[in-house]
Amino acid sequence: MIVTLVAPQTTTGFIDRFLVTAEAYHIPVTILFNKMDLYEPEDLEVVENFISIYKDAGYECRQISATIPETVQFLRDEIKGNKVMFGGHSGVGKSTLINALDPNLDLKTGKISVQHLAGQHTTTFAEMFELTSGGFVIDTPGIRAFGLIDFDKENLSHYLPEMQEILPNCKFNNCQHLNEPHCAVKKAVEEGVIHESRYASYVSMMNSDEDETYRKDIYK
Repeated sequence: MIVTLVAPQTTTGFIDRFLVTAEAYHIPVTILFNKMDLYEPEDLEVVENFISIYKDAGYECRQISATIPETVQFLRDEIKGNKVMFGGHSGVGKSTLINALDPNLDLKTGKISVQHLAGQHTTTFAEMFELTSGGFVIDTPGIRAFGLIDFDKENLSHYLPEMQEILPNCKFNNCQHLNEPHCAVKKAVEEGVIHESRYASYVSMMNSDEDETYRKDIYK
């Protein structure tokens, strides 16, 4: 998953919905924080906070700049012999990153809208490319919003790894971790074991109408 905190902003709400969906289908995810060369000092602090949240949840996080080749060299080694998908908002640099991994592909890339600081779609359908260094990459259209389709909300907590670990400690085996007493998840949030933003995303997903959009930032 490719995320950016500026031009455009990827919110924790979007990230968490993406991760929950991947967990439900047993798809491993690495979070790539792109465009690090564009960040101001205050942005770098936010990046570190995001990385803390998602590393504590069990996800590998990497800081890259698609325009700086040495920051993405490790991806060639990881992709070799595998098929991987790049997903994220429009404008986060998916096609630019693929071009950095294999300049021979020369995929079309777009500019960021100055007015909205959001990406303009250049990839309109998913397409798989073979890299000369080995392996395959699937480039996908930018995602504006991420809804949870065909999800049983009673099982939602099973798709947040840091929650799933402590579910057996709840008093009730059907605990939904909202208003129930003696809830191990809520206790973990209070003690800082589970980040508040992750729990806020969980509550948002439990209460959400899937006809909504999901660009609201949960992280404070």
